[in-house]
Amino acid sequence: MAQRFLGKAAVLLWMAFISPHLGLAAEKIPVFVSIAPQKYFVEQIGGEFVDVRVMVEPGASPATYEPSPGQMAGLSRARIYFSIGVPFENAWLEKIAAANPGMGVVRTDLEIRKAPMESHHDHGGNHEGILDPHTWLAPPLVKLQARAILEALQETDPARHGEYQAGHDEFVRRVDELDAHLRSLFAGKEGLRFLVFHPAWGYFARAYGLQQVPIEMEGKHPKPSQLKELIASARSKDFRVVFVQPQFSTRSAEVIAREIQGEVAFADPLAEDWEANLRRVAEKFEKALR
Repeated sequence: MAQRFLGKAAVLLWMAFISPHLGLAAEKIPVFVSIAPQKYFVEQIGGEFVDVRVMVEPGASPATYEPSPGQMAGLSRARIYFSIGVPFENAWLEKIAAANPGMGVVRTDLEIRKAPMESHHDHGGNHEGILDPHTWLAPPLVKLQARAILEALQETDPARHGEYQAGHDEFVRRVDELDAHLRSLFAGKEGLRFLVFHPAWGYFARAYGLQQVPIEMEGKHPKPSQLKELIASARSKDFRVVFVQPQFSTRSAEVIAREIQGEVAFADPLAEDWEANLRRVAEKFEKALR
């Protein structure tokens, strides 16, 4: 009996070794993404069949990030790179592609019509010519990105076509569930505003009829005269919370919060646990709306 069991085990191990889609030797698809939320998306769709590495490391900004030599070396083994349109890609995406000519580069934001970045003026405004890259913060836009991820995985690994489809469909079901929850949370609050340092939440705000009011002036900290104007404006609108993200300095936000007798709160657009993070941030926004 023991000998027969060992014989069967040896056969199973041998079959797993010779087949890329059986058992223990089934290799995961090595994948790179630009930011942590994309890792969440790819893992929800690819499940156990993908090995995802993130380019922009925790605490770093996608606006100024430079890949490490280790990351560039790791790209040589990747099958797919999923880009999303964050600023560092403007300087690095061609170099990333050149590091591995056999790697597919998939622009997950390709089908998304982007809006200009918003900036603070008396009556709102935008950074002319600078398109907002933060498309992953609006659930309806994430569904477009999920479709791009699905198609790339199925093309790269057609033997698992059905598994990827199932992962995609379940993920989209949860995205729709989250979207419905957020629409319910903000129902009747259309047109209300929340104060942010960096204007990362424009697509999110538009999806739910809200408006973000940014402190940042064309990508820079406000000058003293501008800061004075911002404080007066925040007081007039009765803002009590200034939202910041961990990747940027909170100095100006803390000055404004102190002057309006308010507080600084974190709203991280780059958290890896995208679904739970969006729920938490939405609840913070809902409490702070004015």
